[in-house]
Amino acid sequence: MPLKVGDKIKFERTFTVKDVELFTTVSGDEGTHHRTPDEKGRLVIQGLLTATLPTKIGGDNNVLARTMNFEFIRPVFTGDTIVCEVTIEKFEEQDHKRMLIEASFLCTNQKEKPVLSGNFAGVILRY
Repeated sequence: MPLKVGDKIKFERTFTVKDVELFTTVSGDEGTHHRTPDEKGRLVIQGLLTATLPTKIGGDNNVLARTMNFEFIRPVFTGDTIVCEVTIEKFEEQDHKRMLIEASFLCTNQKEKPVLSGNFAGVILRY
């Protein structure tokens, strides 16, 4: 079903130690807080790993991103389940080969506290 303005797309993910380890290897972001557990045995998730949540919409819809803006509100830890809600703000034909998309998002943890917000824009190519 095609996207339209006003659509809200929601999904969730629980982050694991393995996620942090893989992202550390790929990104090179090896901050001590990503490698050393806190007093509760948790690692802090890299901000950009958390930011992969709203990019799922792009991947699911073949969006070529042009801009992405993130506000990191509070830390995310291993074991946290993050719910991401993306709202389509603009979806219109740019020319006969591409659609313009703009969206905002809010990610909250299992305590319903916001952890990440922002927006993105890009195009979807028609083949």
